[in-house]
Amino acid sequence: MTGQERAEREDRRLGVPPELAASYQGDLQCVFCNLHGAVQAAKAAGMDAETAERAGYLVRSYEHCYVCLNAYPYSTGHVMIVPYAHLDSLAKTPWPAAQEMMQLAQRVETALRETYKPGGVNFGLNLGQAAGAGVAEHLHMHALPRWLGDTNFMTTTAETRVLPEPLEVTWQRLRDVLS
Repeated sequence: MTGQERAEREDRRLGVPPELAASYQGDLQCVFCNLHGAVQAAKAAGMDAETAERAGYLVRSYEHCYVCLNAYPYSTGHVMIVPYAHLDSLAKTPWPAAQEMMQLAQRVETALRETYKPGGVNFGLNLGQAAGAGVAEHLHMHALPRWLGDTNFMTTTAETRVLPEPLEVTWQRLRDVLS
C-alpha cells in the first residue's frame, strides 16, 4: 500500500462512500448512520437521488428504516434492513420502527425469491458483539438468499467469497422490485 493509499484510507469515514465524501462533513462513528447521512447530504447538495443511493448501495428508504446491500456479502442478494435510530437492541427499538422492520423483512423475502429463486432465505439479528454482531452499536437485520450446496471450500478455507454478479447489478435488480 502506498503512502497516498494509506492516507486516503485513514481519512475515510466509516460507511461514507468515496463518491459522497465531499458533500458529507459529519462523522457519527457508525457505518449505518454515516451511510444514511452521506446519502442524505449528497441529495441535499444537489446530487441525483438515484446516483447518491447507488453510491451507498442504499436500495430503498422508508419511514423508519432503509434497506441496503451488505458491502461484504455472504451471498448475492445479501441485504440489511436498518432502522434510522441508532440503537443497539431490538427491545429499545420503538414499536413503529420494529413493526416496519418486520414488514420490510416480508417484502425483502418476496423480492429475493422473485429475483434470485433461492432454495431458502436466512434472516438474522446479531445483538451484541458476543452474538456475532459486526456492528454491535446499531441494530440491523440481515437477509441472505440461500441455495442447497452454497457453502464451498472458498468461504471455508480461503476466507474468500465468490459472487456471480457485481454489487451494482444486485443493487439495481433489488431496487427494481422493492418499492
